[in-house]
Amino acid sequence: MNRKRASFIAAGTAALLATGAIAVVASAANAAGSVTASFTTNSWETGQTATYTITNGTSNAITSWTVEFDLPAGTALGAYWDALMTQSGTHVVAKNREYNGAVAAGGTTSFGFNTTGAGAPTNCTVNGAPCAGGTQPPPPTTAPPTTTPPTTTPPTTNPPPPPPGGGGNQIVGYFAEWGVYGRNYHVKNIHTSGSAAKLTHLLYAFGNTTGGRCAIGDSYADYDKAYSAADSVDGVADTWDAGALRGSFNQLRKLKKMYPHLKVIWSFGGWTWSGGFTQAAANPAAFAESCYSLVEDPRWADVFDGIDVDWEYPNACGLQCDTSGPNAFTNVVSALRSRFGPSALVTAAITADGSNGGKIDATDYAGAAPHLNWLMPMTYDYFGAFNAQGPTAPHSPLTSYPGIPQQGFNSDAAIQKLKSKGIPANKLLLGIGFYGRGWTGVTQEAPGGTATGAAPGTYEAGIEDYKVLKNTCPANRTIAGTAYAKCGSNWWSYDTPATIGGKMTYAKSQGLGGAFFWELSGDTPDGELIGAMRNGLG
Repeated sequence: MNRKRASFIAAGTAALLATGAIAVVASAANAAGSVTASFTTNSWETGQTATYTITNGTSNAITSWTVEFDLPAGTALGAYWDALMTQSGTHVVAKNREYNGAVAAGGTTSFGFNTTGAGAPTNCTVNGAPCAGGTQPPPPTTAPPTTTPPTTTPPTTNPPPPPPGGGGNQIVGYFAEWGVYGRNYHVKNIHTSGSAAKLTHLLYAFGNTTGGRCAIGDSYADYDKAYSAADSVDGVADTWDAGALRGSFNQLRKLKKMYPHLKVIWSFGGWTWSGGFTQAAANPAAFAESCYSLVEDPRWADVFDGIDVDWEYPNACGLQCDTSGPNAFTNVVSALRSRFGPSALVTAAITADGSNGGKIDATDYAGAAPHLNWLMPMTYDYFGAFNAQGPTAPHSPLTSYPGIPQQGFNSDAAIQKLKSKGIPANKLLLGIGFYGRGWTGVTQEAPGGTATGAAPGTYEAGIEDYKVLKNTCPANRTIAGTAYAKCGSNWWSYDTPATIGGKMTYAKSQGLGGAFFWELSGDTPDGELIGAMRNGLG
């Protein structure tokens, strides 16, 4: 089936805190002959995402570390990663995890956390000694600004205009047309799970791209399948009257009537059906005309509020390779915007390869951004059992971490690279996967282990829904802002409500337009994950 998947190939170096980030250094990092810890933060008026980097400046390896510090009064610890952290009053203690306690002579490791309140820590010690390696340093002189918020977040007094269709707390989710078969997930489930009330936009995936045109993906699922009263959104059965609309399109029509705030966008392409974009790029105007005629077909014109382009990947390789050049993507979305007009939603799911010379660099996404309501970097599927022997690694890391198999393959690297190219932060949405990726034949609990192949999955080896994994292999470890677990010889990584909360805090700290996810049927029947997204974005 047509599965969202990013296939990353290019190598490079991550941009960990790139242009626009505010770095506050709270203690000196390298006092010769000492174990030291330095503090950096991306801060905003009401919170921060912070990192401590521990440097072993001694001539001997260390096997464990403990960092302690005091937060300003009223500042509370939130989500954290790559450490075990506790807070008592204003005092915080962070201890290494099992995988990052050993630091070689001259080596470094790090951990991160979020806080409410943006003050820098004081009284920092590492293994009982001052973090600076000498006498306790004075309070930092470069505290987060109190009158003018950092440029990485929207100012509260004069915020930048949101992208058309809203900004800041958008929650955009994919509905897979093939889910009505084996998965038995239907439009009605979006209502009964409580997800419809939390969504701002629904992406219907996928329409096909073939012969340089937009085409129907599955006519039976889309507009022919008849729903009984029991399975229908509004309890009314479909009819076989001449000209009557059935299938998911009619169910979406009913869902929109029930939830007038909800916008529905038809997504074209995906991993399997992106090959047609190459021919579309040869004549963007003809492609746009075909898409407009299909999306605005009188039988379902009221169902859709726009079009989404999921081209995997322009001027790069996915299932197929495209060599249309760096301007092809801009030409296609510009033509779509011209044909659909300024009031329609025109959006795009894009690569999240933040490596130097990688897929983001292969295409002029900044040139396309003015024509789009938002861009959705697919910040998941970085690692998985498509590399059957491993190394094991979380498929959706928020940040880099020591030992990550490929630099630039993390959410923050992608976001920072896209922002550095001039794409407005509020036109970027952070991606969340409602599923895990896993290996089997794994003996090592910590990331970086070898494997013998893909772990068994309900529908596809190496992939499993969150609603299944939360029971069969509950996550009991975190790294780089996401979760993982080893159950028997199987090793899985996936996001949980807790790690999603941390990612939503990150999205807000970066001034992003919100978040999106793939896809609805992976969530629990009561919508645990989308609930965490809504609670996190507010």
